[in-house]
Amino acid sequence: MARYFIEVSYKGTRYAGFQVQDNVLTIQSEVEKALQVYFRRQVNLTGSSRTDSGVHAWQNYFHFDADFAVPDRAIYNLNSILPGDIAIRSIRQMPDEAHARFDAIAREYEYTVYKEKNPFIADRGYYFPYTVEEELLKQAAGIIKEYTDFTSFSKRNTQVRTFNCNIIYSEWVRREDTLVYRVKANRFLRGMVRGLTGTMLKVARGKMSLDDLRSVIEAKDCTGADFSVPGHGLLLVKVEYPAGYFEKAIR
Repeated sequence: MARYFIEVSYKGTRYAGFQVQDNVLTIQSEVEKALQVYFRRQVNLTGSSRTDSGVHAWQNYFHFDADFAVPDRAIYNLNSILPGDIAIRSIRQMPDEAHARFDAIAREYEYTVYKEKNPFIADRGYYFPYTVEEELLKQAAGIIKEYTDFTSFSKRNTQVRTFNCNIIYSEWVRREDTLVYRVKANRFLRGMVRGLTGTMLKVARGKMSLDDLRSVIEAKDCTGADFSVPGHGLLLVKVEYPAGYFEKAIR
């Protein structure tokens, strides 16, 4: 039995999220379906990072175990089977103990907001036609980096043992006509990036003060956070593994 990592990119617009769910279209269900067609047997995938409905990913990973050969041409053939909004970027055979989820040490996300109507980014950003104070956004992002307990930014009914996340960077940057929230942490909670983004936008519109933001974080109660921003503005940019991790690849 050999363990393989699959690196994928996808546009999440049509999908109800990353992980398999009953009676809905997901990224995992489409990749598993393609693997079954190609290898003519069921293949069960384990994902590195879950994404919600409509969320996109430049890089995400699955792993699976196989007692059959995975030829070099598999990437090309699987991409021919997959729909156009999902792409396999690499397949690597890894040591048996490698784990796509538990071995990851950080994830990087971006959330894109734009003010002027633009049909070319409408499915990849949040149309927010309001005046915002960019300096307040930057200050709010800096405050977030001061904390580790993000209970207030986790949606309810989530099964986690801890709400602690170590934020590596948290910042807003301007890219041409868009504002982009960039955040990297060792882990994220369900809905966390969207909750952070929506709450900071309230600060930038003057509907909440910076002190109010601190109060929301310190309350450890999700009723104070704003999760209303849509999923399609969110992009999982990268899943990071320890230095030299993929140098262990067998092929």
